[in-house]
Amino acid sequence: MPKPTKGARLGGSAAHEKLLLANLAKALFEHGRITTTEAKARRLRPYAERLVTKAKKGDLHNRRQVLQVITDKSVVHTLFTEIGPRYENRPGGYTRITKIGNRRGDNAPMAVIELVEALTVAQQATGEAEAATKRAAKDAEAAPAAEDTKVDVTKESDGEAAEESKDA
Repeated sequence: MPKPTKGARLGGSAAHEKLLLANLAKALFEHGRITTTEAKARRLRPYAERLVTKAKKGDLHNRRQVLQVITDKSVVHTLFTEIGPRYENRPGGYTRITKIGNRRGDNAPMAVIELVEALTVAQQATGEAEAATKRAAKDAEAAPAAEDTKVDVTKESDGEAAEESKDA
């Protein structure tokens, strides 16, 4: 039988903490990043990463398990169709926590928790192709520019030599 965590809980009771984490996870998947206290962000991270792992698997059983936690069907759909496939090749570490200082009213330490933007294989290949194209274009521009400068220098040198001969 599952036992609640010992010690202090977020929000008071175990039931409230469970709902709080579910709502934080829903907001994270809906917006991509949320600002909350450090304690809540630390508690949310493993919870959200487990849900993303279930979304990566993508079968009906995992979808139903996620629907028990996050009751908003549109967020679950987004999780399974966009977020899960985005992290297909990533073994973990789907979220990042960044500390942002203390809150003004009560001096509580605040943090931003966000989904890490994972590059897919297709995006990496596209990026490499664009980089190669840019390099080729840069090399092509550099070669004619170098020839033009040589020609200009030669013309100037001939002109200067002609002026010097007139002066002499």
